[in-house]
Amino acid sequence: MSTSAPAPARAVSGLAFLTLLLIALLMGANHVAARLAFDHGVDVATAVTVRSGATALVVGALIALQGPPRGPLTPRQRRALPAIGLLVALQSLCLYSAVARLPVALALLAFNTYPLATALWAWALYGQRPAPALLRAAPLLLLGLGLALDVLGAASGLGAGGQWRAIGAGVGFALAASAVFGLALVITHHEAGGLDGRVRTFCTMAIVAVLAAAGVAWQGGFHWPAAAPGWWGLALLTVLYGTGITILFTALPRLGVVGNSAVMNVEPVFALGLAWAVLGQRIAPIQLLGAALVVGTVIWLGLRRR
Repeated sequence: MSTSAPAPARAVSGLAFLTLLLIALLMGANHVAARLAFDHGVDVATAVTVRSGATALVVGALIALQGPPRGPLTPRQRRALPAIGLLVALQSLCLYSAVARLPVALALLAFNTYPLATALWAWALYGQRPAPALLRAAPLLLLGLGLALDVLGAASGLGAGGQWRAIGAGVGFALAASAVFGLALVITHHEAGGLDGRVRTFCTMAIVAVLAAAGVAWQGGFHWPAAAPGWWGLALLTVLYGTGITILFTALPRLGVVGNSAVMNVEPVFALGLAWAVLGQRIAPIQLLGAALVVGTVIWLGLRRR
């Protein structure tokens, strides 16, 4: 996931639209591949270290080939980058921890509430009051998330208590990832918004890789896959994430799209289909309705006029 600040909505070309859909597909597939790796012996710290380290190497190579940006980092940007890296490391660990415990699409839906977290952090830290549209959308987001997660346990038949015992830890990790990512977006926008996206991504991924590697060392070493599907999952999550980020910061600026786009919020939809096909994960019709409500609301928030 990138840490670009939200940009004003604007019309995109057909090619840019398809490219945004491709990025959403790659990111959704990355999380399905991560779950495949987790199911075969890989732990979260190992996955984040491999993924982030490989991405940093690829983006660093692109910077070397394309040439560095003009001008040095400002003191403000130099202070902000370590904080952004730390927050993205926490977000990555929390989101992958959620993916390891929940159906992939549900983990991503809970994470996709980050526009609410972003608005709250901007209000708390910089005095920016939430937009009226976001306040109107918040009940729809929460209702959709409640339906998707089956918080009352009606679809699962477990009842509210049993359902929360089954999903509580995963939901907690997903919402923590949402809150931390919202803070990373706000700091990026206010403290490092003018920084070249390639440099920001390289520095962020390098910091994430170092922090995750420290976690690997603390737990006694890497937890590698115990079977061939795990190796496929680890390789694919690395390639898919690295490819998505590379396209995001190289192709899209040339196509006239800067920052995140609402189109990429269809990532949980792609994850839902892929998780059904690859992992056999299915959710009830009422949960599908909740998922559609969350995705539709987030897309509407991204496409509205500012």
